[in-house]
Amino acid sequence: MKIIADLHIHSKYSRATSPLTDLENLDKWAKIKGINILGTGDFTHPLWVKELKEKLEPAEQGLFKLRKLKFSTRFVLTAEISCIYSKEIVGKPKKTRKIHIIVLAPSFHTIDKINEKLGAIGNLKSDGRPILGIDAKELAKIILDIDKNCLIVPAHIWTPWFSVFGSKSGFDTLEECFEDYTKYIYAAETGLSSNPSMNWRLSMLDNIALISNSDCHSPQKIGREANVFDTDMSYGAVIEAIKQKNKKKFLYTIEFFPEEGKYHCDGHRLCNVSFKPADSKKNNNICPVCKKPLTIGVLNRVEELADRPEGFIPENAVPFKSLIPLEEVIASSIGTTAASKKVPVIYNGLINNLDNEFNVLLEADIEDIKKASSQNIADGILKVRNGDVKISPGYDGVYGKIKFFEDLPNNKPNNNKNKRFLQKPLL
Repeated sequence: MKIIADLHIHSKYSRATSPLTDLENLDKWAKIKGINILGTGDFTHPLWVKELKEKLEPAEQGLFKLRKLKFSTRFVLTAEISCIYSKEIVGKPKKTRKIHIIVLAPSFHTIDKINEKLGAIGNLKSDGRPILGIDAKELAKIILDIDKNCLIVPAHIWTPWFSVFGSKSGFDTLEECFEDYTKYIYAAETGLSSNPSMNWRLSMLDNIALISNSDCHSPQKIGREANVFDTDMSYGAVIEAIKQKNKKKFLYTIEFFPEEGKYHCDGHRLCNVSFKPADSKKNNNICPVCKKPLTIGVLNRVEELADRPEGFIPENAVPFKSLIPLEEVIASSIGTTAASKKVPVIYNGLINNLDNEFNVLLEADIEDIKKASSQNIADGILKVRNGDVKISPGYDGVYGKIKFFEDLPNNKPNNNKNKRFLQKPLL
């Protein structure tokens, strides 16, 4: 069966997250988005684990659902752990490393053992994404010694500050980070500021799967990136599809346009300076305004480590589709921002009439979209499907800005009276 999975999110117990990020709201938004399997996030936090145990019950193997709810999203136990430690590489100076690691686990029994072990190393109560002074390799060893069925995934592998290849604290190869445990790294998360085609330029990543997740901090943001499978509904089936990079079972990933990610290009947010790699090189990676080092983004770092030209596609590459969240498509198509009061009215009409957000963005007939919204919005979605978008790239923590149309005509929601296309409250 076709499964859309977002395997990396955060709960209300992580810093800078919405207090509404609880299981009920996550289930509600998963249905609105069209997500079948959703990571719980934060399984290391004791209060969140307590809620998970109280509110979830076993469903299919390794998956859980909300108790007493007939049609519930399936949840898989996940967490993100921040490893901050000092490590020296042969021939390179010793430096502080800041690596984020995603962990997927098949049972509460397993996460109880993991939390017991990690609780002796650091304070798991302080944050949903705990900071531990432990080598990423040692973390992998601890988890896999507890349960070999866990999956260890380096998170958002290119972001400057907290990733395995980040310009500020990362490594140049997976082997430098995980050493002899590299053979147990079956997947890496591309992050919002890179897509698979950028990662295909590195031959050293050919043997691992590239997965994509939202890393969201509020329920409304789940699914902004995701993975699409054709497998049985079970933890084991999904994990095996990832490990094997089986293109018949791991169909594709859903991606941001990487330019929209907030670390795609180099720059300085406070100085309003945004550079592509060539411009950074001309300026010796120094900001021309404040004369301090630029924050080197994902595009630059990929260029630095790549051993292949742009456009190279490995034989066993899992394909991808680039999307823009529906609220942003609507906003750009009517010449406003996603915060406009008009946007949720149009969004709700589309979801009510066309099932869910992924169906609208990926599958729904353009004429049906037009009837449920407007010509401009239908045209905007078609432009996204065709990759015909204009984006001012993100840099140094600033998201990229999207634009579809230079001049927008009057674009009011369609008032079609056909019952199928009535706009009714959803949220």
